[in-house]
Amino acid sequence: MTNIENDVFTAVATATREQFPGIYMVGEYLPVPASFPAVMLYEADNYVVREGSTIRIDDFVRVMYSVSVFSNKTSGKKSEAKAIADFIDGEMTKLGFTRTVRMQVPNLADATIYRLESRYEAVVGEGREDGTYIIYQSY
Repeated sequence: MTNIENDVFTAVATATREQFPGIYMVGEYLPVPASFPAVMLYEADNYVVREGSTIRIDDFVRVMYSVSVFSNKTSGKKSEAKAIADFIDGEMTKLGFTRTVRMQVPNLADATIYRLESRYEAVVGEGREDGTYIIYQSY
């Protein structure tokens, strides 16, 4: 199965932590972040693209990544969340992903927390001799 989740998380988390020291990043959904600002980045979908596949049914897969950015600042939380989301958007674009959604989402666990949700998609294929994957922009 084509699985790039760890590679994507590591690349984006490393760059984001350098840009925003002290940011809390996790590769799974959690109801409430452990600290703020926080980012949850995880693979939300992974399905086979039948066109182009060969004997190995999963030569090409379409993946979707979900990114949730949280800020609980008393002043400027929207600006902080947008700055983090903009940075991550650049990192995901560098990897070959296309943003398909970006919206504010009410944080039901605590309404004082600002939450910005983004989704990214790409088609991924195996193909390099070293076993690494190729990411094709989805649009």
